[in-house]
Amino acid sequence: MSRFFGEIRQAGYVVDDIEKAMDYWSRELGIGPWFYNPRVPIVNYRYRGKAYEPHNSVALANSGPLQMELIQIRNDAPSMYADFLKAGNKGLQHVAYWTEDYDADLSRLEAEGFKPVMSGEVGARGRFVYFDTEYHPGTVIELSEVAGPKGKMFDLIRKAAKGWDGRDPVRPFPDLTKL
Repeated sequence: MSRFFGEIRQAGYVVDDIEKAMDYWSRELGIGPWFYNPRVPIVNYRYRGKAYEPHNSVALANSGPLQMELIQIRNDAPSMYADFLKAGNKGLQHVAYWTEDYDADLSRLEAEGFKPVMSGEVGARGRFVYFDTEYHPGTVIELSEVAGPKGKMFDLIRKAAKGWDGRDPVRPFPDLTKL
């Protein structure tokens, strides 16, 4: 438990081949099912103050209460994921904390000196921000809003993992507009 953020809710791994990674995590580690989106619908994306259009593939599954995220970048849009890979890193890129009061938490964290570098939105009330790593190279911190459909999807993913029997290890992301 972090006194600044609460519980770590997600561990995000940048991978070279998301299909192989989902297979490994489900077959070898028994974690799944994976909810896969080959092109995450990110809007209002900004990196270091400039707008870009990223193409990222993402897969989500839970191991108990902790959500695992696999991320593969598919284009050359600047991102902290690309920075991570260019620095020669692989594996755990970020830990995420979830909030239903995004504006208040973001304001509080900025007042404490945290500097946003990358941000965007996935679904209504599904904003996210990644903070600067100058003080800690490598793994970064994400604050993720779960007040809208993204939060409902995260609940669905957690429930699917409970008692998962290994069947249907890869499933499509639910339609956020219908949650």
